[in-house]
Amino acid sequence: MLIKTRGIIFKALKYSETSLILDIYTEEKGLQKYIVSGVRSKGAKMKMGILQPTTLVEMVAYSRDTKNMHRIKEIKAAHIYQSLPFDVLKGTIGLFMVELAQKTIKEQEANQDLFDFLYNQFVALDQAPTLPSNFHLSFMLILTEHLGFTPNGSWSPETPYLDMKEGTFVELEPLHQYAPSKMVSENISLFLEGKEPNITRKERQRLLENCITYYRLHVENFTGLNTHTILKEVLEG
Repeated sequence: MLIKTRGIIFKALKYSETSLILDIYTEEKGLQKYIVSGVRSKGAKMKMGILQPTTLVEMVAYSRDTKNMHRIKEIKAAHIYQSLPFDVLKGTIGLFMVELAQKTIKEQEANQDLFDFLYNQFVALDQAPTLPSNFHLSFMLILTEHLGFTPNGSWSPETPYLDMKEGTFVELEPLHQYAPSKMVSENISLFLEGKEPNITRKERQRLLENCITYYRLHVENFTGLNTHTILKEVLEG
């Protein structure tokens, strides 16, 4: 059967001399794998330029529930980026976002709220005239809500510590190593409330490391992020 859907390209892998295998998070079918034959040959109908991670696409694709790999009939950009591919910082944050999504989203079924959140975040990143310094942290923490492991409760003088292992704000400092400081716990709570805490570069980096640890604790087989090191270098440059 044919389906028409929007999608977000998570990964593009070269296959044979002229083909690509794409991991695309689709609006209609969740995470799907597609093979695109001949796209790397001269005269290919599909443009290689849009078949890159972070690209937002509209496509018509063949879909069978009994198959792990599908084929694309038609594909085009759903949103034409104006700045993301040309801005080093935005491009690095975009790759960070897509790697995080790729390593946490495995479901091959529709999730409209999650798709809309991801799609709108990439559009917001592209359209931001001045990029917020904490965009990646806000994305990372709010994504936990859509993935089902957002911390319970919130920071308060009565519950000033985030127990990352249990995923809840608590009164007493946990005895294990997975409990950030009161300040970091409060900043995490502010991000989850949609607020923008005023933090230094060093505090931002510490918060990112704690967020990655939180994902390691709550996402099966989460091995960390390759792009976070590059992001650190770009943010400190």
